[in-house]
Amino acid sequence: MSRQGTENNMKINIAIDGPAGAGKSTIARLVAKELSYIYVDTGAMYRAVTWYMLKHGIKPESSAEVLRHAQALEIELLPGADGQKVLVDGQDVTGFIRSLEVNGTVSQYAQIEGLRKHLVALQQQMAARKGVVMDGRDIGTTVLPDAELKIFMTASVKERALRRFKELSDAQGLTLEQLEKDISERDRLDAEREISPLRCADDAIVLDTTHMDIPQVVDTIVSYCKAQTNS
Repeated sequence: MSRQGTENNMKINIAIDGPAGAGKSTIARLVAKELSYIYVDTGAMYRAVTWYMLKHGIKPESSAEVLRHAQALEIELLPGADGQKVLVDGQDVTGFIRSLEVNGTVSQYAQIEGLRKHLVALQQQMAARKGVVMDGRDIGTTVLPDAELKIFMTASVKERALRRFKELSDAQGLTLEQLEKDISERDRLDAEREISPLRCADDAIVLDTTHMDIPQVVDTIVSYCKAQTNS
């Protein structure tokens, strides 16, 4: 679908949800590029907050302190040659927010109700003008419940662990088996948290990508968008 094709139709908002390691960020970024939409990586926002809190020794149990600091943070998501850049108070933290330490802790911060409300409000502001592709775990259910197209991307735990394993440089000392356990635990935490748990929206299209490559997933979602905007 070309830029001209999207401009001939009213732009919509696209919500892409799914469990850890499903490849949501990669797919959402490519879909946004294909449609000339704006990509908002909500997971990167939580990771950026987590990185900041870890750096300053602020534990997730100190929810009031976490929220106080988070509300003062300036988080920017900028397009870059190699994907999205993430800035915290002007510092490029893109290379830091995918560390094992952040991976293992982000769910604990994401369970803080005040922090989720704060970031959700920011995300909703970003989507107000339409033409946004947003990925996360509660986009279709909480952040953008009125999104015109909702996709719930999933894949087997084994496949998701393998994809994440390939992303990590030298696996950072982590085995594939340990990564499978970590992803299973992340699934449990995300599904059981009280605030905005991981859940497939009733009107979402479930897309199992276990046996699909990246271009196939992108083409499938773009075709759904084209059908929606032409209807």
